[in-house]
Amino acid sequence: MNRAIAVLLISCSSAFTSLNVQAQTYPNRPIRVIAQFQPGTSTDILARVIAQKLTEAWGQQVVVDNRPGAGAIVGTELGAHALPDGYTLTMGVSSAFGINPTLYSKLPYDAVRDFAPITNIALTPQTLVVSPSFATKSVRDLVAAAKAKPGSINYASLGSGSTSHLTMEMFKSAAAIQLNHVPYKGSPSAHADVMAGQVPIMFDAIPAVLPHIKGGKLRGLGIGTRTRSPFMPDLPTIAESGYPGFEAVGWIGMVAPARTPEAILNKLNAEIVRILKEPEVKQRLDALAFTPVGDTRSEYAAFIKSEIAKWGKAVKDSGAKAD
Repeated sequence: MNRAIAVLLISCSSAFTSLNVQAQTYPNRPIRVIAQFQPGTSTDILARVIAQKLTEAWGQQVVVDNRPGAGAIVGTELGAHALPDGYTLTMGVSSAFGINPTLYSKLPYDAVRDFAPITNIALTPQTLVVSPSFATKSVRDLVAAAKAKPGSINYASLGSGSTSHLTMEMFKSAAAIQLNHVPYKGSPSAHADVMAGQVPIMFDAIPAVLPHIKGGKLRGLGIGTRTRSPFMPDLPTIAESGYPGFEAVGWIGMVAPARTPEAILNKLNAEIVRILKEPEVKQRLDALAFTPVGDTRSEYAAFIKSEIAKWGKAVKDSGAKAD
């Protein structure tokens, strides 16, 4: 056998063996999961559910590291530049991976090139909510009030570039109304001001707002799914409220830095997909109003690319800009 070929075969065999060993011994120390929004947000809640179950399954601490800021850019950039060893993972949120590539002219990360998708964990439909003190009782009421006094109504979001921000921009475009954007650093502070009537309206993911709606602290006007949600069957969709075709569904997955060993990525995918099928987890996610996914790595990679195209069109059509 040609010596060069023999050396190459031995090298490939050694690399394959090394990767298998890595997968077999992984993880052998704590894992960090970067969540790009504050505690209490949908991203944080879901990250902690998965982190807890991974800790239980592997006997290694999986810690959620909240890194909010700049429309999810701060945490996502940190994840992009982490060592590709499987010990720093990042939540694959729709704002950072689906919206930001078009919303921002320059990003310190590439949503496709800098990351290795693991799996899409859950869907989080956007829900339009208002302060109980706000007079509007329906989507049509809100649009009428906005048209009566253009630019007089403020809306909150989880920050410039967040899914809640762009969803409202899409709605503004569809309804042909003017609203003023007030970005916050996460759900808790935004919710507090909406509940108090300081900023009367916002879109946010259903897991984050459902407890407040049930508690009477927020009033739901509509949801951005094609059909009504089983979590709030009495709440009409935005589409049936006069805007056919309107759809805004966020998603939260998990990614690793590019060049993370395939064996580790496969192990993470298999474990998270298994976790999502556990009856206890399914019940917990149902109680929190998450719609679980748990797809393959290749399916999630294709999904991210399709979402970049979809939200990119929404950004351009609505004229939304990052503040």
